[in-house]
This record gives sequence, structure tokens and C-alpha cells, in this order.
Amino acid sequence: MDQERQVSRKLPRPLEIIQRLEKAIPEPETALHHKTPFQLLVATILSAQCTDARVNRVTPSLFQRYSTPDDFSKAGLADLEAVIRSTGFYKNKAKNIVGCARAVVYRFKGQVPGTMEALLTLPGVGRKTANVVLGSVFGKPALVVDTHVRRVANRLKLTQSNHPDQIEIDLGRLLPKEKWTSGAHRILLHGRHVCTARNPHCLACPLFNLCPAEAEKKRAAGRGAL
Repeated sequence: MDQERQVSRKLPRPLEIIQRLEKAIPEPETALHHKTPFQLLVATILSAQCTDARVNRVTPSLFQRYSTPDDFSKAGLADLEAVIRSTGFYKNKAKNIVGCARAVVYRFKGQVPGTMEALLTLPGVGRKTANVVLGSVFGKPALVVDTHVRRVANRLKLTQSNHPDQIEIDLGRLLPKEKWTSGAHRILLHGRHVCTARNPHCLACPLFNLCPAEAEKKRAAGRGAL
């Protein structure tokens, strides 16, 4: 076994995991395309139960038609629904986006708020969306927990919960605050590209000997996956 896969005796296991992911993913970037904080907020709302790739196909025409919170606050629901239809749950998303825009315009003077408490008062914004904005826009420590983070955290036994809020708490206890935003983002990307839901690429994983998911590793060995 090469040095890359030898477990460091100098670092606690969660930090060893993050250190290896830092080497594997040196520059994690937000996959959702945007030019402004509010556009990121809208894109993140659209990403619920939808892939980032699909959202990125929708937002160019969406942001050309509606660019600012004021634009979105005046949008007709039927028109907005037509543009975002392919992201799924489009009626509820359109309603939340317009409501969110109106709240930003009238309660926050057109500026996306920079605290968890304020963000959670916006329609359609839960902790995941709020953490995306806090980490990517405001540079604050933020642990985004999506389906990829949930899967990877459970396979690595960093949590025993499937509830996003509890996973956020568990990861927050294991990682120093300065690693929250980048660490969660790297875990997310690792789950998207390597530790996939079906047929994870275990034999190509930089975390192989740190991972207790023996069933997945055995199946990968049987497939000869590289």
C-alpha cells in the first residue's frame, strides 16, 4: 500500500479525511452558476430535488429575464413557473422565489442577509440553502449537508444520523470551524464523483483505508472498479 493510503498517526481521523480530500480536490468551487448573492440564493432554491447541471441549464435564461431581487419580486408566477419547470416542483419553487425576493427587497433593503437567523426567515430557505450562501458569499464557517454529504458522512461513520441538522452538528463537532465550509464542500464533491450512491469507486478512493464501509469496498473489489 502506498504512502497516500497509509493512515497518519499524527492527525485525528476526521482531520486525516479532510487533509486527503484537500489533496484530491485542491480548489473546490460552487457548481451553481451565479453572478450575485441573490442569484446564488435562487439557484440553490432551484437545486432542491434537482441536479446542479439541470439548474445551470435553466438559470442563464432565468437570470437574463430576472436579474435582481426587485425583478424577481415583480415576476408573475405563471411566467416564472414556465422558465423553471424542468427543475421539478416548479410551482412551489416559483412561489418561494417570489416570496424570498419580496422579503429581501422590503425587509432587507434589497441585500441578501448575512446571518443564519435572517436567512431562515426567507421563504424556501432552509439550513442547507442558508449555509451555501453564508459560506460562498459571506465567507462564514458553514456546513452544507446535502444528499452527498449525508451519504459520505454515514459511510465514513462521521455520524450515525440521516437527519441533515444532526449531521451538521456532528460534523461541526469533529472539524475545526476554519474547515467547515471547504471541508463540507469537498465531502460533497467526493460524494458526487467518487463515493457515489450506486457503484462507488472505492478502489480509486483516497480515503480507502480510512473508510469502514466494508460492504461497498468488497463489492467494488468484485467489480474490479478503478
